[in-house]
Amino acid sequence: MNAAILSTGTELTRGELVNTNAAWIAAELTLLNVPVAAIDTVDDDRGRIAEAFRRLASCHDMVVCTGGLGPTTDDVTAEGLALAADVKLETHEPSLLAIQARMAKLGRILTESNAKQAMVPVGCTVLPNHWGTAPGFSLKLGRATIYCLPGVPIEMKGLFKSYIAPAVAQSQRKTNVQIVIRTFGMAESAVNDALAKIEAKYGVTLGYRVHFPELAVKVVAQEDSSAQAHRVAEDAASAVGSILGSRVVFGRDDDNLPSVLGQMLRDRGLRLGIAESCTGGLLSALLTEQPGISDVFVGAVVAYSNTAKQRVLGVSDQLIQQYGAVSEPTAIAMAEGVRSALNCDWALAITGIAGPTGATADKPLGTVHFAVCGPGFSRHHHRIIAWDRSRFQRLAAFVALNWIRLLLLDPNAEAP
Repeated sequence: MNAAILSTGTELTRGELVNTNAAWIAAELTLLNVPVAAIDTVDDDRGRIAEAFRRLASCHDMVVCTGGLGPTTDDVTAEGLALAADVKLETHEPSLLAIQARMAKLGRILTESNAKQAMVPVGCTVLPNHWGTAPGFSLKLGRATIYCLPGVPIEMKGLFKSYIAPAVAQSQRKTNVQIVIRTFGMAESAVNDALAKIEAKYGVTLGYRVHFPELAVKVVAQEDSSAQAHRVAEDAASAVGSILGSRVVFGRDDDNLPSVLGQMLRDRGLRLGIAESCTGGLLSALLTEQPGISDVFVGAVVAYSNTAKQRVLGVSDQLIQQYGAVSEPTAIAMAEGVRSALNCDWALAITGIAGPTGATADKPLGTVHFAVCGPGFSRHHHRIIAWDRSRFQRLAAFVALNWIRLLLLDPNAEAP
């Protein structure tokens, strides 16, 4: 079995939106052991959509299409598939009633535009949408089964997992199991070299995906049974973890660095406060994206100006004048100041030169100082992060979070 992915939408062909749906579907199909042979995108033109369906259905076993099922006049995917299959559209009454009920729940009246979403090609199998209004549907065309899903990501993913994934799994003779190892602080090429023998030794496939500044290592095992696939994948994943070590590996699967750090603080009964300068609140934002973080994250002070550092954090003017706002003494003073101000157990401070201006002869662009202090200890780390402003801030934030993680594992840990 092989598959093609078709995305419809003029906003995609014009480059106004990034096609994240296609990437997600491709990854899911690969996990289901279905090779993706083509990923196509067409604009909101029913004729071109119909032609794409005919072409892809002639040489693939499955076509997964997203987009164009909405209520507006440029949503013409259903019309395109009907044209390709030479059938008419009809109203699917259960879907119409479901749309009407959803509108009523939202305090809205069913309109003609909303009712349009219940129009599907004659002879198709309707896939009820429990996450939105437009149903999905499938239809046999040529050698392929065509699946049409809404373009809204939460709806698309829900329908895919509820209908397509189970159907594909039932047709497969082997079972795939994937474990994702979450890493930070080691280059992709270096990780690849370190894990060079894993695939042959364990009979798995490794894949790599960079989501700056993290790297996900995907361990995929394909075996005759689910139990066997899980065992092989787990053995290989454990080996990956042992090779890369805890300084690099921070979690698995859906873990992220802020959530892992939050749980570690929670397990130790510690509360964290932050003083930020060059990251401008990004550290705090990364933490507060995590549900339940309020029990360990006290708060933050974004002290961007020298005046704020002095008045809010208590950093002395003399210290700043002598060493500068971007320096070891200032970073330590910021951490001590925020720990006192927020009455927290541990405190982190970060100050640096994000650019493109502000560099000096002894402090080039990318200079950043980190400080962590707690009961009876104070630690400092300095490095140069030579990236553009946006990536400098993100990488600096992740370095800071990971350093706290490492210090919680080992109080004498060197900074990443």
